[in-house]
Order: sequence, then structure tokens, then C-alpha cells
Amino acid sequence: MTETTYDIAIIGGGPAGYTAAIRAGQYGLKVALIERDSKLGGTCLHWGCIPTKSMLFNAEVYDYVLHAKEYGIEGVGKVTVNWKAILDRKNDIVTKHTKGLDFLMRKNKVTVIRGTGRLTGAAKNGIHTVAVEGGEQKEIRTRNVAIATGSDARMLPGLKPDDRILTNMEILAIQQIPKSMVVIGAGAVGVEFGSIFRTFGSEIVIVEYLPRMVPNEDEAVSAELERVFRKRGIETHTGSKVEKVERTKDGVKVTFTAADGKSVTKEAEKVLVAVGRAPRTAGIGLEKTKVKSERGFILTDEWMQTAEPGIFAIGDVVAGMPQLAHVGAMAGMVVAARIAGKPARPVRRERIPACTYCEPQIGSVGWSEAAAREKGYEVKVGKFPFSANSKASIVNSHEGFVKVVAGAKYGEILGVHIIGPQATELIAEAVTAMELEGTIEDMLFTIHAHPTLSEAMLDAFGKVENLAINA
Repeated sequence: MTETTYDIAIIGGGPAGYTAAIRAGQYGLKVALIERDSKLGGTCLHWGCIPTKSMLFNAEVYDYVLHAKEYGIEGVGKVTVNWKAILDRKNDIVTKHTKGLDFLMRKNKVTVIRGTGRLTGAAKNGIHTVAVEGGEQKEIRTRNVAIATGSDARMLPGLKPDDRILTNMEILAIQQIPKSMVVIGAGAVGVEFGSIFRTFGSEIVIVEYLPRMVPNEDEAVSAELERVFRKRGIETHTGSKVEKVERTKDGVKVTFTAADGKSVTKEAEKVLVAVGRAPRTAGIGLEKTKVKSERGFILTDEWMQTAEPGIFAIGDVVAGMPQLAHVGAMAGMVVAARIAGKPARPVRRERIPACTYCEPQIGSVGWSEAAAREKGYEVKVGKFPFSANSKASIVNSHEGFVKVVAGAKYGEILGVHIIGPQATELIAEAVTAMELEGTIEDMLFTIHAHPTLSEAMLDAFGKVENLAINA
């Protein structure tokens, strides 16, 4: 039997890996996708994006039902949460999309190989050999390799996850809603789970080492989120360093040094550690190649090419890129296009949308106001509150705003920052405008339907030139 030589072998079947495989298959390339787990989808599908957003939707529905009388709906009776049903629905959604991925592999003629892929060195006569451990095949031959091994949740030194000390994985399988929880880390994972369980009645304390909530966002967004969270009864401590996490008789105790230098202790049933993610690159054979890395993250050029010819890196393992599923997916499409000789554009850091699905939602793209000024831009800023938007009144979601950062000289859009209803959907307009190099003038004459939340975008663009209609 003749040994197959693939055009590309992808190590890792998460969003970066499976997207690269599908696109490469669409281009007619011979593709191998190596995955060590029994199911495709990676962290995003099984332990991240999809299950958490499912639970966030449940929380949103629950909140609406709790306030049904405000919407003229009576006779609802006492509202209770069936946590098992919430978990079952989450699992059903994951199962559905896992089966969908299996179908897409067959449809696009992608060969899925079970096992752990490891690099064996540089190409010989243009052909790489990838060792496969734990599966039926021992090795495969390929002209190109894409590393898409993903990431793992970071844990604080000295701690191990268990039934009380949780990461994003353990928290998705807890058997009941905790009465109280301390969340360590106020990035996307921390504020999303804090938001979910606060809606379901948990007492939530969030502790963040950096000076503000969601520290990667514009400062105005951070301040608004902290204000709204406190209004919701979520206790927040920024600029605070966790010193100790201890198990108690019935739960956990977290001791931290607050921003004012005082020692504070909080006790709860559970603690969620949400302090970032580490690249999963140890033991995959990088040292046998010219691939360069920093702190485990792989260095690439703008086309995701590493220092070793024919070896690419995509997804959470790439240095300098945000660890977001849609970033890895687009990087995978870029790599597939480059290998197939098709038109492609590199992933541009300043045009990557970031979305946080807490309540209120956050969506952003481009530079914050502070970052734009640091880069030497003279800027104009427009900020429009959802409290002045008619659709926000209709859906009873008045918190937050749209903030636009533009260049003062030419009106180019440098950044858009949204906190409020459907922010994660609205941000797509800003990404499109920036990708097409739109200006404030272009957006001022772009018709937005009425009444919609998207009109807040129009008013925010108008606000840059003091031309907002509704404020």
C-alpha cells in the first residue's frame, strides 16, 4: 500500500485546526487533521465559547422571566432554576455541533487521525514527518504542518483544580448552583461566569490583580462594567493581589491584598481561577526544529509561518495574538490559502473584534483611546449612551454606550468600544467599516434601520463631529 503524502497536516482539532482543515479541503488539498481527543472541537466547543454562551443565554431568559410582570406577562408563578436541565441543554448543543464537525470532515475529504502529533525535525526533500502517538498510525508524511494545539487554563502556583477550586472546565460540570463564589481574574472568563451565577442568585466576589476590570478594554468600558456589576450586587476588587487560597470545612477561603494595602479575606463555596491560558506547546517537538518560541508561544510572521520552512502555527499558541477562537479560525483560513496558492490577507491585530458575553455585553475592535494617543494619533472621540436609543428602551436594556475613536485629521476609524445590549453582535459593523477603511463621513451617511440598537452606532459616529441626532 502506497503511503499517503498530505499537502497539510494539522496538529489539533479545535477552531483553528478544523477551520484550516475545512478550508484546505475546499481548495482541493489533501488534508490530515490529527486530534488526540475522541471528539473534534477543542476547548471552544467543549469547555469554552459554546457551553458558556449557552449558559449565559439561559441566564438571560431567566432574568426576563423573573421580571415578566414588567412586560405585561402575568400568571408565571414562582420561577425556579432546573440546573440539570441547563446542563443537559448545554451538552445537547455541544453534541450537535460535534456531530456537525464530523460531517464537515467527511464532506471536505479531511482525513482525521486520532493520536498526539509531534514534530520530528526539518523537512527532507520537501516532506515533513509527523509522529503520531497513541493512535493506529505511527507517522504521516506531509508537505506542510500547522500547529494548532491550543491552550490550557493557567492555575495559581500551588493550586490544583478540584471540586471547590475550579477552572473553566470544572465549573461547567458542577452539580448545583453555588450559593457563593470568589472569581480570581476579571478578564472575559471571570466576568462571564461571575455574570451567569449572579443572575442565578450566587453571591459573587471578583478579585483582579490589574487596576481595572476587563483590563484589555478601553478604560471607559472597564469603569462602566464595574459600575453596572456593583449595581447588580457583584463585589469587585481591582488592583488586588491574591496571597492565599485555602480549603475550609465547607468551601474555600481567599486572602488578598487590596489596592489600599489592607489584607482582605473572603469565604465562599467555590473559587474560580480565571487568570489566563497557557499555550499547549510542551512536548510537541519544537526543539527538533528551527521553530522559535517565547514563554511557550510560537513566533510567526504575518502569514503564520514559523522559522522552520513549511511549519505554520495558528490559534492560541501564536505569540502576540489574542487567544480567541475567531482569530485562530481566520489564521487557519489564511494558512490554507497560502499553501493552496489562493489570494489571502494576513490577520491584522488592530482589526480583531473582542467580545465578552457578560451582562452587559462588551464588543470592541481597534485601539482604545489611550492606545491611539500613545501611538501618536490626534484623536476625536464620540460616545453615545444606550439610554438615548429607542430600541434599548424597548428591550429594557439601558446600560452602557458606544464609543468611537477616530483620527482628527482624516476621520479614519481607529477603534470602536461597545458595552451594552447585543454589543457582541453590533461590533461586526465596526469591524467591517475598519476593514473597508471607512471614515466617520462614510458612516454618517450609512443608513441604519429604525428602531434598532444599531442606530446607536450611527449616533456614536455622529457624536465624533457633534452631529448625533438623539443626544
